[in-house]
Order: sequence, then structure tokens, then C-alpha cells
Amino acid sequence: MVASFLAFLALFAGVGLASSLRARSGKLDYYLASRSVSPWLVGLSAVATNNSGYMFIGVIGYTWAAGLAAAWLMVGWILGDLMASFFVHRRLREAAGRSQQASFAGLLAHWQDSPLVRWQRFAGAVGLIFMLAYAGAQLLAGSKALTVLLGWPPWAGAVGGAVLVALYCLAGGIRASIWTDAAQSLVMLAAMGVLLAAATAALGGPAAVVERLAAVEGYLDPWPEQLLMPGLLGLLLFVAGWLAAGLSVIGQPHIMVRFMTLDEPGHIGRARLWYYLWFAAFYAMATGVGLLSRLYLPEAAQFDAELALPLMARDLLPPLLAGLILAGIFAATLSTADSLLLGCSAAITHDLLPRGIERPVLLRAVTLAVTLGALAWALASRQTVFALVILAWSGLACTFGPVLLILALGGRMGEGTAIAVSAAGLAAAVGWRAAGLAEVLYEGLPGMLAALAVYALARAGGPEWKRSRESGVSTSDRSRSAKTARRAARSPSETASANSR
Repeated sequence: MVASFLAFLALFAGVGLASSLRARSGKLDYYLASRSVSPWLVGLSAVATNNSGYMFIGVIGYTWAAGLAAAWLMVGWILGDLMASFFVHRRLREAAGRSQQASFAGLLAHWQDSPLVRWQRFAGAVGLIFMLAYAGAQLLAGSKALTVLLGWPPWAGAVGGAVLVALYCLAGGIRASIWTDAAQSLVMLAAMGVLLAAATAALGGPAAVVERLAAVEGYLDPWPEQLLMPGLLGLLLFVAGWLAAGLSVIGQPHIMVRFMTLDEPGHIGRARLWYYLWFAAFYAMATGVGLLSRLYLPEAAQFDAELALPLMARDLLPPLLAGLILAGIFAATLSTADSLLLGCSAAITHDLLPRGIERPVLLRAVTLAVTLGALAWALASRQTVFALVILAWSGLACTFGPVLLILALGGRMGEGTAIAVSAAGLAAAVGWRAAGLAEVLYEGLPGMLAALAVYALARAGGPEWKRSRESGVSTSDRSRSAKTARRAARSPSETASANSR
């Protein structure tokens, strides 16, 4: 098992280090791969980054406890993500082509003609905190798997993951992250498929599995046990919450930056196809494994539900295949951790500092520093992977998502409005969780609704929005106006000469 696991890790490291052969100097290559990545790589990288240790560890544990009702998470998440992609992703890539910004917050802040500099620093600070927590959750997920399957101390997996990620991120920046994501996505899919097939076969086939699951009281009930209100309306609100969780992908800097690296805006459809086919297949298999885990690890057993998958792999598979499962779990954590750490680095070097850092050695030094910060967070954390990821996901979604949505749909805002939008969304989400309501409705939904409500109020009559609207001449309009002015200033002979050309 150890040999196969280490072989896969060597593969990931080799792919990441090989990317340095394509590296160029400068911040746009380090953080955006010079916007030259092919659609299939963008799609696989984005979905591997999305489906992190949360999927291998968090979703399996949640499904073990919730049963078939956990499938609503999958339905809502994928549909919400898909809905957002049709009116955000292409506009984001087009804006990236017009901009020289290296960070996600920087791109949003410079989307319109009047930059939102103060909002960029606010969003950069909030994003740094949540992405650091998110990265810590990934390292924590990897350490849990190694503890179960190899008997290593809890800190070993987190340290090993941090070292590996630091090596290839320092070597090739986001290009290394994307290349390794593609390799890791294949290993993740194979690992989940192998375990699903082995677990089903060991129980006597699909029919026997359904029969045994039905024998667990309430386990195949499609209605979640905890709802905000009883009945169909409560279920619809529950699904709407996870639909908002999927929509929240537009607020995740570490995922959206993948689409900013795409070689051509016109290739977004191909990238989307790779992304959603892989996403749906992997999430469906993860939910299936989560359901089966209840049969192998009954409720009477005393264990951490988030360890269900590695425990099943240890008991069902030979060492070689158990090594594949461990590599799949570790790949899932690394594919997200590296993206988050580069996002943290970009937030420091280009959002928080008054002048963006340009020197490659300093960019890499900051990346190393945030890696150490995420490792410290993982070693000190006492929360579950599921709780950490959902908290970070909703915090990022409510900070960035409403602003991107407004801008992508043609809206405009000033500094004060932008900060108020993000702050209101974040406060509502945190307040919802603090009130203990996150179990019945994903906190990102009230958070994003609160943010959009603040924008609607500002647009309805706020003086700042009126000033922004009055001064909001588009770049193309300004270009045409400048050209007209230059023509008017020409002499008749100059005008005639220009027209003849």
C-alpha cells in the first residue's frame, strides 16, 4: 500500500515540476499561466479543485449520517453551478483578457472604468482568511486518511501534503497546479469507481445493496430529517439552499481563476463540457460510496464518520488498490490546497499591498509563507472537514459572488456600495450559522440574498449609485468620444488625408 501511494505522489510531483519547463517570468504567468491553458485542462483542473477532500471525506461522512437525502446536496450543487456558468464564466474570461490583473479580487475591482480599490483590499483580506482556513481543511482531510490507512500520526499527512504542494507551486505557479490537477482528477475518479464497485460486489450486487439499505430505518427516505419547516416547502427551501451552494462557485477565487487562464473566451463551452461530465460522475459515485459505508460501518460502531471511506478501503481492498484509494484522497486534498495557497499568495501580493509585488522570488516567498500558515491552521483545527469547508465556501461566496454577479449582468457600483454588498452578505451568512440554522438551510443563500438586497436598495435611490451611473461611461464609449474629439481638432487637410488612408 505504501509503495503504490508513494508512486502516485511521485507522479504528481513530477507532473508539477515538469510544468516549470513552460514557465515564463512575471506575475501573469505565475498566477494565470499567461492565459494560455487548453479547455480540457481548464475543465479537469476546475473540477478537481472543486471536488476536494470535502468530497472524499466530508460528503462521505455526511451521507453516512443523512442517507439518501444527502443526494439533494448533489442535485442542488451541480444545478446551481451549471446555472451560474452560462452567464458568468465567459464574461469573466473576456474581462481577464482586457485586464492585467493577476488576482480574482483585482479583476473584479477593475472590471468597470472606476476601480474599486478599497473594496479590493477588503475582499483580499476576507478572502485570505477564508482561503487559508479552506486550505487547512484540505491538509486536515489528507492527514485523516493517512492516520487510518497507514497508521501515521495525525500531523504527518498535513506536513507531507504541505511540502509536496509547496514544491510544485514554487516551481511552476498555477501552471503546475493545473497540470497536477488534471493528473489528480483521473486518479480521484478511478479511486472512487474502484471502491464503489468493490463494495457493491462484496455485498452481493446492486439488488442486495438496495435491500439492505432499505432495512436501515429511514435511511432511504428522500426527505432530510431536519428542515426549516415541514412538508414540501421545507424540502424546496433545503434544495434551494444547496442550489445557492452550487451558485456560490462564482465566489470561489481558487476555482474561478481557472477560467481566467483559458486560452480563448470562445472555448468556454468545451471547458464546461469537461467540467460537468466529470463533476456529475464523480459526485454520483461519492454519494453511492457514502450510502454503502453505512452497511460496512453500522451506527453502533464508534468511529469518526469522516473516516468511512479510508476504513472501507482498508477492509475491502488489497494493499495495491488501497494505495490507489489513499492516493485519490490525497490527490483531492492537494488539487484544492495548491489552488487555495496560490489564491492566498495573490491576495497578499496584489490585493493587500499598496503596490503589487512583481519579482518572482518574492512571489514564491509569499506562497511559501501562506503554505506554512495553512499547515499551522490544519494542525490546530478541531473542526470537521465538512464544517470547515462549508464555512469557508459560504464566506467566500458572499464576499465575491454577489459583486461578480452584478458586474457580469452589466450592473455598476461605487466603492461604498461594493463594500456594503460584500459586508452585508458576509454578516448575514455568519449570523445565520451563529444562530444554529446552517443545518436546515445553507447559510450562503440568506447571505447572497442580503448582499443583493443591499445593492437593490442602493440602486433604488442611493446618491452614490447615481454618481456611479452618471460617471459610468464604458471604455468603448470613451474611446469613441476621444476619437471624435481628435477628428474635430484636425485641420481640413489632416482629415482628408486620414479619410484617404
